[in-house]
Amino acid sequence: MRKSFLFVLLAALVLALAACSGSEAAPPENGDGGAVVLNGAGATFPLPVYTEWIQMYKSVQPDVTINYQGIGSGGGQKAIMDSTVDFAGSDSLLSEAQYKKMPDLQMLPMVAGAVVPVYNLPEVQGLVLDGPAMVGIFMGKITKWDDPAIAKLNPGVNLPDQTITVAHRSDGSGTTEIFTSYLAAVDPTWATEVGVGKAVEWPADAAGHGVGGKGNPGVAQAVQSTPYSIGYVELAYAKSNDIPTAKLVNAAGNTVEANAETMQDAMAAFANAFDEHLTAKIVNAPGEKSWPVMGYTYLIVHMQNDEDCAKAKALVDFINWALTDEAAAKKAADLGYATLPSAVRDKVFAKLHQMTCQGQKVWP
Repeated sequence: MRKSFLFVLLAALVLALAACSGSEAAPPENGDGGAVVLNGAGATFPLPVYTEWIQMYKSVQPDVTINYQGIGSGGGQKAIMDSTVDFAGSDSLLSEAQYKKMPDLQMLPMVAGAVVPVYNLPEVQGLVLDGPAMVGIFMGKITKWDDPAIAKLNPGVNLPDQTITVAHRSDGSGTTEIFTSYLAAVDPTWATEVGVGKAVEWPADAAGHGVGGKGNPGVAQAVQSTPYSIGYVELAYAKSNDIPTAKLVNAAGNTVEANAETMQDAMAAFANAFDEHLTAKIVNAPGEKSWPVMGYTYLIVHMQNDEDCAKAKALVDFINWALTDEAAAKKAADLGYATLPSAVRDKVFAKLHQMTCQGQKVWP
């Protein structure tokens, strides 16, 4: 009799647990009933923060697997246009021709970051540069570290009589687009003689003192391994590799370094600069404290999905989490990124509410 009672009690407990389990929100599933896998690729600019976010998100939604490869903004744009990924990362803006070819593409800013000059000068512990000096170096007109244009910005510093090696991206890069946009903003001759974009013909290469690197990691490595070199990388790569960064004289005439305060000041200066595609350039900001070489990094997504609504919902949920979770924001800040101002974040959410799958809103 006692055994029968225990059996009945055990059975009741099992049924109760099953009922509780059934009341939980079902995980996103693909059309075959399995867990959702999202594949993305593109910019290396946000790769450090995306890598951390994806790892953190596993504990939030373990049934969603997100893969992201840092192949450069150009590679990411090509992948989303070729429909080989579910989303792309890009710091470079889509062209009107690309929007015309694939009208449902949408760029969504995720964080902003500073592009910083990194250098390898064994004799120098600190370095200050300004816009004209930067243009001169990357135009190949300033070829020695002890050039008067650099010396006047660094009084008392023993600059070496050494040839400057210019390290740059060898792949299509949003970081390059941000950096060349800055050079063009401080000296329009850069735009006419070299150009602005994901890839340019670097004058230093023609002069025999240029070196290319793939991705932000490649440029960081090139600078670290090449004495008397200078390059440009996203701030997170400089921090993680402990590479010295130069201070810059900004548009207001103040010498600033890249940090949370100067990045936020630059973003605030361009708060109303977004166009109809929800994109904005934020270089050479006029603020007193603004870091002058800034850019948003974006996810490129499809606004219409007629095949896999579970994937569409999983992607929206991840973006929402990344932009609202306090731990996600802290991780981004710790890595050296600037989180979105609330007004910009609201613009992203407004776009997400317009995303549809099979004619229905993905995020009502």
